[in-house]
Amino acid sequence: MTTIKNRQQAIVDDFDFFDDWNDKYAYLIGLGKNLEPFPEDKKDEAHMVKGCQSQVWFDAILDDGRLTFYAVSDAAIVSGLIGLLLKVYSGSTPKEIISSDTDFMSEIGLAKHLSPTRNNGLHAMINYIYDTAQKYVDVSA
Repeated sequence: MTTIKNRQQAIVDDFDFFDDWNDKYAYLIGLGKNLEPFPEDKKDEAHMVKGCQSQVWFDAILDDGRLTFYAVSDAAIVSGLIGLLLKVYSGSTPKEIISSDTDFMSEIGLAKHLSPTRNNGLHAMINYIYDTAQKYVDVSA
């Protein structure tokens, strides 16, 4: 199984492959189109991520010590950001998530190419992932 660091590096390599940001956005949107279906009954206030410009719902399941995240948004770019985050963090242990960093986001230059409100939403989604991992760290140990 690959580590979070390996998956982050794979994302950096994927983004490095493209020369211009239109291609990078197209890649990002493609990630969003491949999201697993999100249950309609979980599109509620309890699963909504606060701080996002678009509507975003997240859920997580702890199975065999690993967190699997599911999420959906009503916006293509945000769905792509979700796809990126799930590619990196889903399937990891809570401890792996908590001990990881988000430096890869700077490496791919995402923050410079997102609007301030999209950046806030990205950070809200990352916070959800880390907060969820923190809740489960003792349970999965």
